[in-house]
Amino acid sequence: MPAAKKEITYVYVGKDKSGKERKGEEIAKSEAAAKKILRDKGITPIKVKPKPNDWLAALNSKPVEPGDIALFARQMATMMQAGVPLLQSFDLVAGGHENPNFVKLIKEIKAFVEAGGTMADGLREHPEHFDSLFCNLIEAGEQAGILESLLNKLADYKEKSEAMKKKIKGALSYPMSIMVIAGVVTTILLVYVVPVFSDMFESFGGELPALTAAVVVMSDYMIANWMYILGTIIVLKNVFKQAKKRSVAFQNFLQRLSLKLPMFGPLLTKSAIARFTRTLATMFAAGTPLVEAMNSVAGATGNIVFYEATMQIKADVSTGITLAESMRDSGVFPNMCVQMTQIGEESGNIDQMLNKVADYYEEEVDGLVESLASMMEPMIMAFLGVVIGGLVLAMYMPIFAMGGQM
Repeated sequence: MPAAKKEITYVYVGKDKSGKERKGEEIAKSEAAAKKILRDKGITPIKVKPKPNDWLAALNSKPVEPGDIALFARQMATMMQAGVPLLQSFDLVAGGHENPNFVKLIKEIKAFVEAGGTMADGLREHPEHFDSLFCNLIEAGEQAGILESLLNKLADYKEKSEAMKKKIKGALSYPMSIMVIAGVVTTILLVYVVPVFSDMFESFGGELPALTAAVVVMSDYMIANWMYILGTIIVLKNVFKQAKKRSVAFQNFLQRLSLKLPMFGPLLTKSAIARFTRTLATMFAAGTPLVEAMNSVAGATGNIVFYEATMQIKADVSTGITLAESMRDSGVFPNMCVQMTQIGEESGNIDQMLNKVADYYEEEVDGLVESLASMMEPMIMAFLGVVIGGLVLAMYMPIFAMGGQM
């Protein structure tokens, strides 16, 4: 059985039925639960937050992850297919989750629907968790009476999308983590190990080999200027982080550059094509008009090159050009993708064809990730051997030279 959620104390500010301000404390398992207790007491909550003494308990809650959203779609579809009413489905989904933030999110959506709003509009109140694609498909499902079917399609889409993102992140993070470890080991050698050998060499006298002398100079420089080096690294990291966060032009530059990187560029390109075709297929299956679907598809590609290409396709299609022809004119989609789209348009099964294209490129991404892992491992080992082995060799070269003279 899952562990019971710990109750914590919340301080609140609210108004009673007469409009008088009320302040106090309420013990509950989550913020959403505290608000419900207050409403049951006839108090409309204005501000509810954990009591300062209980801030550590509040930190234990996890953020709502994309995987939680995929699970939400799957569980809601299952509940509705079983004939469970919508509002009761919200309660069942929220009750089976251990994350207070997720429970709060579901309760807020339920409260919106309970007050007379649509589910799609309730989701739009939380754009940080539900993108335009998710909301538009839910709206289409509500209007057509096929909400459970589209929830299943959204769950499939989210699960496949998140699985592909994890694979790409794993392929990119592995070499980066090795580089960080190599940097830490190199720093330790230069700061703590090299000075010991350097003092020993000075006591012996004689001329040091060129490689050893260079390593000793690097060690002396790092020890003398470690504060400046560390400060520069921190500043550059923060500047990069802020530029990436605040500058759209810098973000676009990085996204364009990423597609040109050796080994990683083809991986990112194929993943963008897979997201484009998978999203478009999902929108078509929901009966969304092509021109309207393009805004959601453009945002789902995750790269400025494909975003601009998708918006150009939208403009071309709106003038009467076929989807396949406009994709070919964009210059970013391979012939196989264009031809499959053309076959789908001619046969009237474009959503099925696009799903097949997405399946193909997702398999291509899987293959590239596996080949990258097999290629990167010997390259990383060689890199570590050159860097770490070079430092060790530089320290032992004078000892070998002295041994030869003796």
